[in-house]
Amino acid sequence: MVMASHGRAPWYGPDGKNVEAYVIGIAGGSASGKTSVARAILSALNYIPTVLILSQDAFYCAHTPEEIELAFNNDLDLDHPNSIDTPLFVKCLLDLKQGKATEIPVYSFVHHQRMPEKKYIYGASVIIVEGIMALQAPELRALYDLKVFVNCDSDLMLARRIKRDVKERGRDVDGILDQYLRFVKNSYDNFVQPSSRYADIIVPGSSNQLAIELLVTHVKRQLDTRSLRFRRMLAEAGEERSKARSRASTLVDGQTDSGSEDNVVLLEQTNQLLGIMTILRDRTTDRGEFIFHADRLSTIVVEKALTLIPCEPKTIRTPLGIDYQGLARDDRLVGISILRSGGPFSHGLRRVIRDVPIGAMLIQSDPRTGEPLLLKSDLPASIKSRDTSGEVKVLLLDSQMGTGAAAMMAIRVLLDHGIKPLNIIFLTYIITEPAIHSVHRAFPEVKIVTASIDPELSEMHIPYNSDSLSLGEGPISAGEADFATRTIPSTPSMGEEEVKEKQKPDPRDALKTEAELSSNKFKVQVKETEKLKFSRVHNRGESGEKRAWVISPGKLALDEDGMITRF
Repeated sequence: MVMASHGRAPWYGPDGKNVEAYVIGIAGGSASGKTSVARAILSALNYIPTVLILSQDAFYCAHTPEEIELAFNNDLDLDHPNSIDTPLFVKCLLDLKQGKATEIPVYSFVHHQRMPEKKYIYGASVIIVEGIMALQAPELRALYDLKVFVNCDSDLMLARRIKRDVKERGRDVDGILDQYLRFVKNSYDNFVQPSSRYADIIVPGSSNQLAIELLVTHVKRQLDTRSLRFRRMLAEAGEERSKARSRASTLVDGQTDSGSEDNVVLLEQTNQLLGIMTILRDRTTDRGEFIFHADRLSTIVVEKALTLIPCEPKTIRTPLGIDYQGLARDDRLVGISILRSGGPFSHGLRRVIRDVPIGAMLIQSDPRTGEPLLLKSDLPASIKSRDTSGEVKVLLLDSQMGTGAAAMMAIRVLLDHGIKPLNIIFLTYIITEPAIHSVHRAFPEVKIVTASIDPELSEMHIPYNSDSLSLGEGPISAGEADFATRTIPSTPSMGEEEVKEKQKPDPRDALKTEAELSSNKFKVQVKETEKLKFSRVHNRGESGEKRAWVISPGKLALDEDGMITRF
């Protein structure tokens, strides 16, 4: 069984600010082929998750019972600009363009009504907007980076509309023709076709394979420019800063010396804590002993982090009938584990707060570049909803922070969902000084709680084979070894005769519905595409080299006051 994913490379800069998504607006008459063009682009890109289609059909206004009755009688004009909830359309598109999560409505053409549920969308680098009025509203046009109009013959559009509405929307031909003559034709002449003057590109509604290939090439270029690489820069910049400043303790048990590192909390370096760290760092420690002490340390770190979260006063009555003025924890607390090395913290958090909601993010390092890749996010409902995310407090869990690149990605995901930086606490066993600098340069308000601060970070190119591959920020990311990597060579190019045969037009294609047009026949062959595969089926004998950063712990000594220092 193979799990394949392209992953999402950093969509933000070293300062933590998002790079805006690239937005393409595609307009055209009803059944002109707008959706087919959008789906053909998506198919040619192998349906990568960072490219999405946003359809105007989801943004029809909610209808009253009287309007619903008119709709079933084909007497409701759904082709007028006023039938679209343009303010909501603009808001959702603006959120996605800025890299934020959003929830779009769900409209049913069978019930002629907006459904009560919403669809959660997040993580687009390229957004393709399609709809008959996509170019009509100036506030929408202002959000597009590229405007496309699909031009098609009116008779062909009518034939496609009849076929589509009968097959997909359960309507009869008489009703379709009546609605077309009363509403659709007038709307096209008065609103849709005039909006073509705003288009940058005019695409034919049929036999448009060449135009699609050009659009695919353009989209690929935009994706490349939005896949940023700066992990090496984070490591080098943080290391230079850590060498330049004094080696004074950042914060020991609540006491700090200066600057943005007020938000770094280092556990008191007691003999008990140092003994646990010694066992965890010892290469001879067996698996059972390592798990026991990792669980123990996670509980200690979680308990310390909870002291940073304010509690609310609460009065209860004891069994003796006496009122007791106490405190209650905030119910809006959630935990997010960065998989897979954040797993031990999940167990520690459950031991302290049994019913806390826990989500996860799967962030792995690209073995070719060392950059983090967001492969999957599974967040609690309170974070996905913009109505509640603003007040949620998050404990972000990971075993270590080397360069800070994966931590920055996880924090950026939370901010994109409306979580306030002040409400994020990052929990880790070990952190490096370069990572502290990198994270707090971008997100100075985020708090960090750690058991150890190590001074140095070294880059290494680690040889591997399929039996011993470990991805992540260093050797402690032991849980990641399940995911082996291999590259799949590009598909051999077709011969000339086969290409000519493929390019022969079929007259029947012009009448195909949007669902039929999005089949493999319309898939553009993208050459020299390298796919990254994550597989639990390890191929014996595969070997290669991956880039990793390894933490250097330094040495311990006692200073003049008997305090433990690291040099």
